[in-house]
Amino acid sequence: MSIAPYIREIGRGRDGARSLDSAQAHDLMSQVLDQRVTDLEIGAFALAMRIKGESVTELAGFLDAAHERCIAIRTDVATVVLPSYNGSRKIPNLTALLALLLTQQGLRVLVHGPVRDGTRVTTAEIFRDLGLTCAGTTREIEDAWSRREPVFVRTEVLCPPLARLLEVRNVVGLRNPGHTVAKLLAVCRSGPTLRVVNYTHPEYGTRLAEFIAHTRADAMLMRGTEGEPVADARRRQALDVYFAGEHRADLSLAGQQGVVTEMPVLPRTIDAPTTASYIQAIVSGAMPAPPAITAQVECLSRALGALDGSAVREVIGLTGGAA
Repeated sequence: MSIAPYIREIGRGRDGARSLDSAQAHDLMSQVLDQRVTDLEIGAFALAMRIKGESVTELAGFLDAAHERCIAIRTDVATVVLPSYNGSRKIPNLTALLALLLTQQGLRVLVHGPVRDGTRVTTAEIFRDLGLTCAGTTREIEDAWSRREPVFVRTEVLCPPLARLLEVRNVVGLRNPGHTVAKLLAVCRSGPTLRVVNYTHPEYGTRLAEFIAHTRADAMLMRGTEGEPVADARRRQALDVYFAGEHRADLSLAGQQGVVTEMPVLPRTIDAPTTASYIQAIVSGAMPAPPAITAQVECLSRALGALDGSAVREVIGLTGGAA
């Protein structure tokens, strides 16, 4: 089977290309993920979509195809899903700190992404230096949760076909729809779950808001920190909460306005061991968490409390010992 008819639609340039409907996008992505097409066709697909950009209906179809090929992860308590696919180049990667602080609030946390990146510090590397689990099976995920720890799952374990598609970037040099799909995965099949959806460019935030509404998703939408789903430690940004695709202004958080007058203490280097030591100092209570990340923890905790149908808990002890 060939995906040439689809490439003819999406490959006519930014102005001439036409978007696929959800069913067509699902079929296209299914063939790509199942390797029923040639490497040349996959390259053409990646380049055509990079030029055109994904529509909301295309993202919905692509995501459905990826979900069908993910392992089944089940949870029965409030869970936060953090897609960690960018790592850090300029400032410390504090996604693991967010995960640990959320766990202290009694929430389950699942982080997923790649293990290594030649040019960035990944969350998986920081998890390793913190002694946290990088799970290879659903049993290891459950065991980590039973110990009240956040857990990291490699994309190769979560959705092997999607991990292969992400590797195409190493050949063609450009991201492809697989990278967007990975950040949108709803990896838990049960229980109250909130996924943090982040973007880098402001115009893409509008499209993702439309996608969340279209798919009636439960999510927190935010501008990521170097593409990571954690608040920028230097300034509080807007955090928009959605339930079933509807924006919840009462649970969302406005961004900080004006000039920042006080900066949190951050490590001078961004390597994984240094970042892990900094995170451990905060989790143990030896130093305070950056206020912007504390605000994100509170926002997510309140949102999960509301999503779970329970009373909103007061969030306290963000820098104290494990719950």
